Amino acid sequence: MAARPLVPRQPNERLQALIQEAACSHAGLARRVNMVGAERGLDLRYDKTSVARWLRGQQPRGRAPGIIAEAIGRKLGRTVTIDEVGMANGRNLAAGVGLQFAPTVPDAIEQVCELYRSDVGRREFLTGSAVAASALVEPSRDWLIGGVDAQVARTTGARVGRSDVVAVRETTAALVELDRRFGGGHIRPVVVHYLDSVVSGMLSGSYRESVGRELFGAAARLTELAGYMAVDTGEPGLAQRYYIQALRLAQAAGDRGYGGYVLAASMSHLAAELGNPREIAQLARAAQEGTRGGVPPRAEAMFLAAEARGHALLGDVGAFESAAGRAVRALEAADPESGDDPAWIAHFDGAYLADELAHCYRDLGWAEAAAQAAEEALAGHPEGRARRRGIGLALLAAAQVQQREIEEACRTGTRALELLGTLRSSRGAEYLEDLRDRLEPFAGEAVVREFEARFEAGVA
Repeated sequence: MAARPLVPRQPNERLQALIQEAACSHAGLARRVNMVGAERGLDLRYDKTSVARWLRGQQPRGRAPGIIAEAIGRKLGRTVTIDEVGMANGRNLAAGVGLQFAPTVPDAIEQVCELYRSDVGRREFLTGSAVAASALVEPSRDWLIGGVDAQVARTTGARVGRSDVVAVRETTAALVELDRRFGGGHIRPVVVHYLDSVVSGMLSGSYRESVGRELFGAAARLTELAGYMAVDTGEPGLAQRYYIQALRLAQAAGDRGYGGYVLAASMSHLAAELGNPREIAQLARAAQEGTRGGVPPRAEAMFLAAEARGHALLGDVGAFESAAGRAVRALEAADPESGDDPAWIAHFDGAYLADELAHCYRDLGWAEAAAQAAEEALAGHPEGRARRRGIGLALLAAAQVQQREIEEACRTGTRALELLGTLRSSRGAEYLEDLRDRLEPFAGEAVVREFEARFEAGVA
């Protein structure tokens, strides 16, 4: 392959250090790179001279940097990124780590591990990135038309067993509960470090087919949680990367249902946060189409509720009423005693559906219905769902403002302030800001001035 110099041209000391750490000769590394390339359908013919050129600062084109990182990583028994081998040069990473729905399982592992590592390092291109609606919709098409990966088993790296997968699942469950109680600002750094230091190594390890499917499923759930927490910390551009990778991991797991959940509960809600109603409905419908007949009624209800949200924001009353009605009927058909619901949808109960509908009614300007749905949601959410309860209170207060019940809105808003003040949640803060804006026309009233004073005092 033709090579191009690094910019600026300088010796690749990172690659040199890794070669020394791996105790690998130049010819040995070239052979390993060619073997990894062959696994990916590439006819690479590197030799010791090629490695010498890399060390002088030249960089191979295309997918070769990732293959070199994989080859050295296998020798070391751990994940190695293209940044570590000195071949990232800013362009490869900034071009979109985490934004692609990888075509193969090895590519998916490489991309998601690079995302974890880049996030831990707080790369500027991640934290400052914007969200493009197409970056959410296009991967959904890849998922929709793509089949389950034929094979995910690996034979190199540290051995991964079913007990390791169980550990990831139980860790995820514990982190979900902590996130609900304290908000993403407190918990997300723990999630990201766990993904980078533990899950990344597992994905790059060796495992038989059945364990591999389960591992990809567990990694998908925790990756989606990291994305949700990115939304909760005000980083939507980072969230979209995690969501895309969670969708790809779900495909490798062979779990179409969870893939649909990522589309409808994650990507669709991110589109809602960003005010892209058409994409909300598109993503929710993709979830329904891609899982038709393959998910329980509770999941169908969630997918339909997400679609209803998009129609409400578009002001399409007929389409909203149709989707919302079907969501209600689907949830009514769910048997809470069956125990058949997968863990990722078990939480979606009447309170969550009422919460979704409260948003819809608010966006349609149906104040009385919004207030009733918000109250129903609050009655059903347990104390442990602190963020959800705080948002529900803010929603109820907004509906009360729409009904011109200003004094009651300020009392409800104060409760929201007090509850959300116990969390580090950007989402919670956004709902409070929205309520504050809605109260602005009534700034002359004493109760509103008192609420404003509480807000300025930093109760939230």
